Amino acid sequence: MTESTQGRPGTTTAAVPGDLGWHLGMVLRGYQTRFEAAVAEMPAGIRGFQVLSAVVHKDPPNQQALGAHLAIDRTVLTYLIDTLVAAAVVERIPDPADRRARKIIATESGRHTLAVYEDRVAAAEADLLAGLEDDDARSLGVLIGRLAKNVHRTQPGASPCEAMDNL
Repeated sequence: MTESTQGRPGTTTAAVPGDLGWHLGMVLRGYQTRFEAAVAEMPAGIRGFQVLSAVVHKDPPNQQALGAHLAIDRTVLTYLIDTLVAAAVVERIPDPADRRARKIIATESGRHTLAVYEDRVAAAEADLLAGLEDDDARSLGVLIGRLAKNVHRTQPGASPCEAMDNL
C-alpha cells in the first residue's frame, strides 16, 4: 500500500488525493484545445460535430432521442439542427413511428463532411496521446471508456458539455 492510500478506503491514481481532478482537468483542457481546432470550420463547431456524429453513428429514432443522447436542451438542439440543415449536412424527415416527431438524418454531403472531420479529430487525439506508448494509449482509451460508462450509468442525466463549461 502506498503512503497516499494508507488508512484510506479505495485507491487513487494520484500521489495526493484530489490530484486526479487536476490531472483530468489538464487532459481535458489539452483535448478541448485540439478538438476545437480540428472542428473549427465545422458548422456549429464542436456541438455540430457531436450532433452529426450521433446522427450517423447512433441513428437516434427522433430529434428528442438525439437531444437526450447528447444531453442538449431541445431549444438549443433546434438551433443547432437549423444550422446543420442550412449547411446541408443533415435534414429533418418525419419520424416513421410518429409523424408529429422528426428524425434527423445525414445527407450524403454530411456523411462526407463527417468523414473529413473525423480524420481531423483522430489526428488531434493522436497528437494529445503522442507522449504515451501505443499500448498505454490504447489502455487509457479502454479505461477512460469504462470509467465514463460507469459514471453515465450512475448519473444518466449528467452533461459532459456542462462539465466542460464549468471546468
